[in-house]
Parts: sequence; structure tokens; C-alpha cells
Amino acid sequence: MCGIAGIYHFDGTPASPVTLKAMTDALVHRGPDGEGQFTDGPVALGHRRLSIIDLSDAAHQPMPSADGKLVLTYNGEVYNFQELRIDLEAKGHSFRSRGDSEVVVTAFREWGLDAVSKFNGMFSIALWDRANKRLTLARDRFGVKPLYYWYDGKTLLFGSEIKAFMKFPGFKAKLDPTHLAEYMTFQNFISDNTLFAGVKMLPAGSTITIEAGMKSLPEPVRYWDFRFVEDASITDRAEAEQEVDRLFQQAVSRQLISDVPIGSYLSGGMDSGSITAIAARQRPMLHTFTVGFDMSSASGLEMAFDERRAAERMSYKFNTEHYEMVLKAGDMERCMRSLVWHLEEPRVGQSYPNYYAAKLASRFGKVVLSGAGGDELFAGYPWRYYRAASAQNFDDYVDRYYENWQRLVPTESYSDLIAPLGSEGRNADPRAIFRNVFSHHDAELKTPQDYINHSLYFEAKTFMHGLLVVEDKLSMSQSLESRVPFLDNDLVDYAGRVPVTMKLANLGEVLKLDENTPGSKTATYFGKTNDGKLILRSAMSKYIPEDVTQALKQGFSAPDASWFRGESIDYVRRTLMNPNAKLWTYLDRTTAQALILDHLEGRQNRRLLIWSLLYLEVWLDLFEG
Repeated sequence: MCGIAGIYHFDGTPASPVTLKAMTDALVHRGPDGEGQFTDGPVALGHRRLSIIDLSDAAHQPMPSADGKLVLTYNGEVYNFQELRIDLEAKGHSFRSRGDSEVVVTAFREWGLDAVSKFNGMFSIALWDRANKRLTLARDRFGVKPLYYWYDGKTLLFGSEIKAFMKFPGFKAKLDPTHLAEYMTFQNFISDNTLFAGVKMLPAGSTITIEAGMKSLPEPVRYWDFRFVEDASITDRAEAEQEVDRLFQQAVSRQLISDVPIGSYLSGGMDSGSITAIAARQRPMLHTFTVGFDMSSASGLEMAFDERRAAERMSYKFNTEHYEMVLKAGDMERCMRSLVWHLEEPRVGQSYPNYYAAKLASRFGKVVLSGAGGDELFAGYPWRYYRAASAQNFDDYVDRYYENWQRLVPTESYSDLIAPLGSEGRNADPRAIFRNVFSHHDAELKTPQDYINHSLYFEAKTFMHGLLVVEDKLSMSQSLESRVPFLDNDLVDYAGRVPVTMKLANLGEVLKLDENTPGSKTATYFGKTNDGKLILRSAMSKYIPEDVTQALKQGFSAPDASWFRGESIDYVRRTLMNPNAKLWTYLDRTTAQALILDHLEGRQNRRLLIWSLLYLEVWLDLFEG
């Protein structure tokens, strides 16, 4: 696990080693164990190293191939590197290191760009072909590892984090109004945009190849995509359950390869509990980590947010060495500037508990296992899918499901809120961005199952991707490698083929919610449709207690709705009721403050909006000054 950065000048201007060194130094938190730089005419490749597999200098990067024709800088882990190494040795290649980096560069030497389809793991890659003067950028199938790029018509910058670009003389951090409009719709970026003007993220499962003589940057090329389409041959539920079990065990075992200690998050839920159960069999006295919350002022649904008791029980069952941290209301304010600096672009939900979880785990090692991905693969959010399951056609589906993902403000307030963005904000078309997500999912839409698979595809591409960005950036802020066993090639491929009826229970009676029902519609859905992940629940029942496999879906969230009205209300008022806040350059203060008061005075739950506005104010102070 590392950090990478690089430069490519299209006009042939030699890349500056001094600038490259500054760019890699900006990523020191991602790789405090070593560094390396390589320049060759217009190209520069930088690397910061966090030593996980093969701790020797033989794994130093940037790494040349044995014939010297290729040079690699690489961030991630390819878990099947040992199998690939055997294949490559059979083809006559030899190796001087024990790690995966040399296997990766040798795979490109043998198979060219087809090598990326053979990798089972997480990675962002920059590869320079010295002989053909060709630069290739590549990102893993699922988007576990980030890879950003910036292009101004003459120069391409790329790296694991945007802050590296700030060391390049021609780059200036500036908010993009059109992209802010996208964020204020989805509380996420579901395109390849970021909050930074001119900066994009290479889409998951994509490459960019720059050939000698090109005058401009080509578009990314997709080499893999999620596919949620039922396999008619999967009919026996018991056999499917056994296969999920086999593939899950295989995935966890693959991701335990390491030359340093490995720990695991243990939230108290099924996904992290299942991972811990398998990992603890192979790693005795596994370290496990839970972040809980002070619930003294929480209320309503928030009372279930603290999962320490369930985590402690599973720690006892699996004989782990367990550590906990308890967050209080003021902890968000304490970490906010550091969190925004490291996360850079805002993504889904309140992410500061993840920051503290990584901080805790990093005290005991360099690697931690995370349960991300289980919900998106096996349908863990049924109350969302059911809203569009009875759609009549794709346009009807978009109407229904798009509404579900307008997360931050009421539809009637949106235009007023973004009015200061002017034409740039008005020209943003969030609905078109939403529709475009489906452009590569060639599934028929005839049955409720088809529409639910469409929703699973959308959430894997967008919501899960946002979670993965948060997971990477906040773990690496603490020099910690986070691994996600659910995102294993074989397990993901099979999960996409499993029939929806093996994941969800209530398809025969898709819930018809009375619009006049008092109280929160979300809460009603939450309470009545917690029937997701059926096959995963049954497959994992042999490892974890039944009350955990059958528990209500619980996200990793602090009781912020209550804290924003209570202990943190002064922080919220001081920051967001300030008429001189930088935020009001881009968003309408009157509209925003009315929505904030709805929350503070108990009329609506606007915790997501409040978090986003707090984040944006800190972002503007840190990055735009």
C-alpha cells in the first residue's frame, strides 16, 4: 500500500524532478517507509511506500521490469500475485523479490494491457513504456484505490491524492460550481467529477493510454464493469448458499497475505463479524477494533447506533484482542480540519467516525480488514430498491429512483440554494448524470427483479464507490492499509449472478406506502423491509450468532441528529449562521439557514445537509484560502 504521483508533458518538456519530489512528499502519510522518483524526458513517476509484503529494498518503487523497458509506480495489493508469478515463471520470467510489485510489472511485460484483467485486488497504476514512449494509467475493477488526474491542455498530473497536484506550479485549487451542484444533489459525485476544478477521478475498471505523438489526453477506456444479471442456472438455494460460503472464505484467506500484522474492524454487524470469524481462524489473537458513541443525549432510532456490546460478544466468541474508542459530540469538531485535508473531496455521509476508527487501528498495525461491499453486492438496502421495483419502463424507473438519491435538500429548495452558482450551477444536469450511470449496464428491464438489479448496479457504481474513497483516504491518513474482502473478483462475479429472490424476501408484496402515513417514511421503510442479504445471512449463520445475522441493518453513524441540536449546536451556529462564512459565496445563505433551523428547532432531520455545509466551509478555508 502506497501513494503515487506523476507528471507527463505532452509537448516533450522535461519533467522536473524537484517538482516530482515535492508531489511525493505531499503523500508521505500514505507511505512513510520509503520513497522513490523516476524521470525520463517528459514523464515523471513518484512513489511513497508503506511496506506490507516483502519489506526488503527489492520491492522499492518505481520499479523497472527485468529488461528495463517498463517502469512501474503502483499503489495497492494484487492478492493473486503468487498464482500469477507461477504462470509467469512457466513462461520463462524470473524474480528477485517476494512481493507483488515485480509480478505486476512483469505481467505487463508478458500480457501488455490485458494484464489488468488478470489482477485480483486493489490498485492504481502508472506504467511508463520507455521503448514505445507510452504512459498507461489503470485503476482496479471496483475503485478501491483512487487515482486522480488533472489536464490543462499541455500537462497531465496524476496521483493518489489531489494535494500532490498543489505542488505543481501550474495548478491552483479552486471549487468547480457545476460539480458543487452535483454534490448538493447526491451528497456524492456519481460521475468522474470532483469538487476541484479540472480534477477528475479515473473511473473504476478503466485505463488511459497516452501514445507517443498524441496532442491531447484521450478518454478513459473501460476494461471491466459490474454486471447484475440473474443466472438461470442458479436455482438451488442450498447450493448457492454453499458457493457464497466457499467464495467468501476464499476471499478472506486471499486478503490475509501480509508480512506485517493484520487487524479487523468489528462493528457488531454481520459483515465485519463474518470477516473477523474467518480471519481469526487463521490469525490467532487477531486485533479487532470498534468505535462506539456516547448515547447520553441520543434519541429515537439513534439509540441503536452504538454497537459495542455486540462487538464485544463477538470478540469473546472469536478470541480476538479487542480495542474500543467512544466518540462524543465534540470529537467531530476536533478532527474536522484534519479530516477535510485528508479526504479532500466530500463524499457520502458523515465520515468522521471512520477517521477515528482508522486512527485506533493504526496504533496496532499497518493493515485492517473492512466489511465494505457486503450490502451493495447482496442487497442490504431493500427499502431503497422497493421504491422503483414496480417501475413500468426505464424512464419511470429513473423518476422513482432518482428522487431517492436527492439526499441533501428538498426539491423545492434546490434551485434557490444553488442560485449564487449562476449559469454554471443551472447548467449542471443531475438527472442526466444519474441516467448516464446506467449507460453500460446492458440488462433487460421487464420484471421487478430486473429493476432491483439495476439499482444494485447503480449503488455499486456510486454509493459504494463513495464509501471506498472515504475508506481509502481516511485509513491512509493514518498510514493504514484497509482491505475489503467482499470485493474479491470471484465473489463479486458470483454475487451479481445470484437471483434477487435469494437476496430479498418481499418481492411478492412490494411495499405500498401510504403517503399520509405520519412520521418518517424512511423509518417506516426501514422497519418494514429489513429483509435484505438473505443468502449472505444464511451462509454466515454458521460463523456468527443468529441475533447478529437476523439483526436490523445498521449503518456506521454517530447520533449527529441529536448532537447538532444539543452539544454541537454552538459549533453549528458559529459556523453556519455566520453571515461572513465563505460558503455563502457559492450557496444562498437565506435558503440554507432556513433549512438548518428546521433541524435545530426539531422540525426536520437535516443532519446530512448540516454535515455537508460544515465540510464545505472547512474545505473553502483549507483549499481556497
